[in-house]
Amino acid sequence: MEYHIYLAGEIHSDWRDQLRASIQAKPGITFHFWGPQENHDLSDAIGEHVLGEQPNAIYKDLQASKINNLRTELHLKKADLVIALFGEKFKQWNTATDATTAIALGKPTIIIRPEALHHPLKELSEKANVTVDTIEQAAQVIDYIFA
Repeated sequence: MEYHIYLAGEIHSDWRDQLRASIQAKPGITFHFWGPQENHDLSDAIGEHVLGEQPNAIYKDLQASKINNLRTELHLKKADLVIALFGEKFKQWNTATDATTAIALGKPTIIIRPEALHHPLKELSEKANVTVDTIEQAAQVIDYIFA
């Protein structure tokens, strides 16, 4: 069997690699992992790459956002599971958007957030299927589900 897992969250650390490395191999099961564009410069400039130079920074952001939102929507719709990491270092607007979209689409969702973010994420955590504190705990949930 094949499962598609969308990894929503900040793109500035190697948390995706840590999660993939923590998941135990399962005979007969293949996991495919997707996520947001991790090349920040490309993500910010994709609108201009496709449509040409924009008249100002607002239009540059709007065009990039349209393409990035389309990419994310396609991947989220195909996902069998969404894992959204909220860290303490970066603003998490994109992560929150991806997590709420996944939940609205009825996608099983695991939220990873440090205990310090319990309060600001309490409503979102209650809508997710599972909320954990660490990447390792998320890997344990996946290992249990696919045991």
